Amino acid sequence: MNIINIALNEFKRNIRDIRTLVFMLAFPIVLMLILGTALSSTFDKNIKIGKINVLYTEKNDSSFSAPFQSFIEEAKKQDIHFSKASERTDGKRAVKQNHYDAYVEVTDKGIQFYGSERNSIQASMVEGMLTAFTDKYNLITEVAKEKPEQVQAVLASTSSDFVKEASLNADKAPGSMDYYAMAMTTMIALYSAISASSLIRGERRRNTAIRLAIAPINKMEIFLGKILGGIGINFVCILLVMAFSRFAFRANWGSHPGMVVLLLFTLVFLAVSFGLGLSYIIKTDQGMQTIVMIVLQLAAFFGGAYFRIDNADGFLKLMTNLSPLTWARDALTKIIYNNDLMAALPSISLNIGIAIIFLLIAIVAFRKREGL
Repeated sequence: MNIINIALNEFKRNIRDIRTLVFMLAFPIVLMLILGTALSSTFDKNIKIGKINVLYTEKNDSSFSAPFQSFIEEAKKQDIHFSKASERTDGKRAVKQNHYDAYVEVTDKGIQFYGSERNSIQASMVEGMLTAFTDKYNLITEVAKEKPEQVQAVLASTSSDFVKEASLNADKAPGSMDYYAMAMTTMIALYSAISASSLIRGERRRNTAIRLAIAPINKMEIFLGKILGGIGINFVCILLVMAFSRFAFRANWGSHPGMVVLLLFTLVFLAVSFGLGLSYIIKTDQGMQTIVMIVLQLAAFFGGAYFRIDNADGFLKLMTNLSPLTWARDALTKIIYNNDLMAALPSISLNIGIAIIFLLIAIVAFRKREGL
């Protein structure tokens, strides 16, 4: 019962600390809004090619000219614009100078295509469309020679939909607001270490440690009550940030809230244990606060809290994998977007394992210390 009373007292004391509440609630929400809005273009899954400009010359008989002009009109609907070159224009030079994405020479012997190396994607698109057009034209020409009555049937059976696009992971990736909802929630969970570092040390600073030590309460009850209170208030803040992002920003938290909440709880447990353990390892307040902030900032930076880190390699990959935010966010992504509940187990195991190590350090130091 004493443990519960101490935990509730710690919970109430933190609620009355307006500065801490603002930091734990307003800070992640504001960052979520700013980064999620400002960097939304980096999460855009649609590739926009834009207008494609093609220069062409036509030196062929009249039988091919009409179909080719029809092809030009159809290509215009796809934002591919053909411009006829004048007699004095050097088409290849114009492409080299990046005035056009491609140059096409149409003669009786066929079509010669010259694509720009600078705009290889646009050039490849034009080349593919021209290949499909010439193949269709040659097919119809051959049919017309042998069986003219079958030309209409061939025209009806050949479709312009030569390529059908499909994604293996359609809509299975977070948008900017979804990403930063996860990033800010996990980051602020890790920031629980700041308040946890003052759970016991704060009592000594406020000169209330002696009163607690002489009270008819077991030292371990005080210790456990403070931990439960610290975990409780920080976990409530995490749930509020998570709920706000869901209803205000429409962030996607998936259809497995239980596993998501469990994962976040273990991250809070890790942060509180880390902060408490470090408060016994580092002797001075200033040194402890400095080290806590350095570790948290490095974990947030390399964990992708401020910007997404893709295809990391070497030292950057090592630092990224060492951040608790990385393994927590990766697990959340798989749970939310792939319904892979088993992905949470490695992250949960790491969180609990590291938390127990720091908690044991704190317990050993706490038992050896006179008073709190």
